[in-house]
Amino acid sequence: QVQLVESGGGLVQAGGSLRLSCAASGRTFSNSAMGWFRQAPGKERDIVAAITQSGVATYYADSVKGRFTISRDNAKNTVYLQMNSLKPEDTAVYYCTAIDNFKYRRPVGSWGQGTQVTVSS
Repeated sequence: QVQLVESGGGLVQAGGSLRLSCAASGRTFSNSAMGWFRQAPGKERDIVAAITQSGVATYYADSVKGRFTISRDNAKNTVYLQMNSLKPEDTAVYYCTAIDNFKYRRPVGSWGQGTQVTVSS
């Protein structure tokens, strides 16, 4: 089973930047479309960004479009989320996981422990 380890979160002021990383174990990483999700207290876990197996195509939620960039390095089994112009409403625990396909972007498989992002105003 693929294991996922997210890192790179922290406390940042509004307008700042963070780069999240998600390291995956297992041979199936390069065959999997991947997504970053986030969950704020009392809210559902929602998708933030997704990327196809090859990295050619990406998807962004409207709330982060133009500010976040998802990328991946299949040689390192790692997917990244560059977050710029952060806002207090971006505060959440961020998770990565494989998604079923790029059209529906439903999470499949296991979740990591997540990484906390806190944006102060």
